Amino acid sequence: MKAFVVEKYGKDGVRAALAPEPTVGDRDVLVRVSAAGVNPLDKMVRNGEFKQLLKYKTPFVLGHDVAGVVTKVGSAVHGFEVGDEVYARPRDLRIGGFAEYIAIDVDDVAPKPASLTLQEAAAVPLVALTAWQILVDRAHVGPGQKVLIHAGAGGLGSTVIQLAKHLGATVATTAQARAEDLVRSLGADVVVDYTKEDFSQVLSGFDLVLDSLGGTNLEKSLTVLKPGGLAIGVAGPPDAGFARQLGAPSFMGLVMNTLSRKIRKRAKSLGVRYEFFFMQAGGAELRKLGALYDSGQLRPVIDRVFSFDQTLEAMAYVEHGRTKAGKVVVSMTPDSD
Repeated sequence: MKAFVVEKYGKDGVRAALAPEPTVGDRDVLVRVSAAGVNPLDKMVRNGEFKQLLKYKTPFVLGHDVAGVVTKVGSAVHGFEVGDEVYARPRDLRIGGFAEYIAIDVDDVAPKPASLTLQEAAAVPLVALTAWQILVDRAHVGPGQKVLIHAGAGGLGSTVIQLAKHLGATVATTAQARAEDLVRSLGADVVVDYTKEDFSQVLSGFDLVLDSLGGTNLEKSLTVLKPGGLAIGVAGPPDAGFARQLGAPSFMGLVMNTLSRKIRKRAKSLGVRYEFFFMQAGGAELRKLGALYDSGQLRPVIDRVFSFDQTLEAMAYVEHGRTKAGKVVVSMTPDSD
C-alpha cells in the first residue's frame, strides 16, 4: 500500500513509500483511509522529540488522525462491521493515518458523526479528544469559570473554544484581527489581538489557561490566573506526569521534572499551577464528542484539503505556520467527498 513513512528522525526523514498492508489482530479494525488530519504532533514525532518515551521503530507510518471505512474486523471485535464509516486517533506506537490502510485497536475507534463528511471527521479526533480531556477530565470546567485559550483560530484552539463555551465557561482567546469574526462565532467572549496588545496586561482572574505556544507566552500566562488557577501546556515543557502516563521508568520522570522546573517554580511563586498535557486515544470519548458534532454544539474548522500524494506539502504547510484557521486534511478523494 502507499504510505508516508518515517525512515529516520529529522526534518527530511519522511518519504512516500510502499509499505505492507497492516496485520489485523483479534481486537483490531482494519480501515481503508479516506482522509487524515495533519497535526503539529506529526512534526514532533518525525523529529524524534519524544523518542526517549515513544519508542517507534523506524520505518513507521506517520499520521495521528484518520477517518475511513472498515474493511475487516478481528475475531474479538464487536460493534463494528465491514462498511462502517469510522474515525479515530490511533493510540501511540500504533499511529499510521498517512497510508491507504490502518489497523486500529477497537477501543480507539468510534462511528463517524453522521453530520460530518469523512474529510471533516478526519480533522476532529486529536483536537477534540485533547479539548475533552483538558476541559472535562483534567480541569473540570463548568459554568461561571473563566478560560483563556491561546491561538483560538488554530485547529486545537477553535475546538477548545467551542467545548469550553458548551460547558458554560466565559471564554477569552488570542487571535489576529482577521480571525476575530471566526473565533467569536465559535463562542469566544473576549478576543485579544496579540499583534496589538499584550494579553497579560488586559486579562486577569482566569481559572484555566490553555497554552499551545510555550516559552514566554506560557510564562506570561501564569500571571493572568487567579490564585489556585491552572495553566496547561501542550507544547511543553513536559513534567513527571507525562512520563508516568507513558509508563516510562521512574528516572524519566525526574528528567521531565528537570525540564519543567523553572516554569513550575514560577507558578508556585504566583500561587498557581502548571501541568503538561499529552492526549490519549479514546473511542468512548469520541462517541460522546460525535454526539456534540451531530447536535451542532461543535463543528470542525478546516483550513485546506490536500490530496494524499501531497502529504509532505501538507505537513510543510502546517509546520511553516501557513494555516489561517482550523485544521489541514489530506484526502484520498479531495474533490468528491
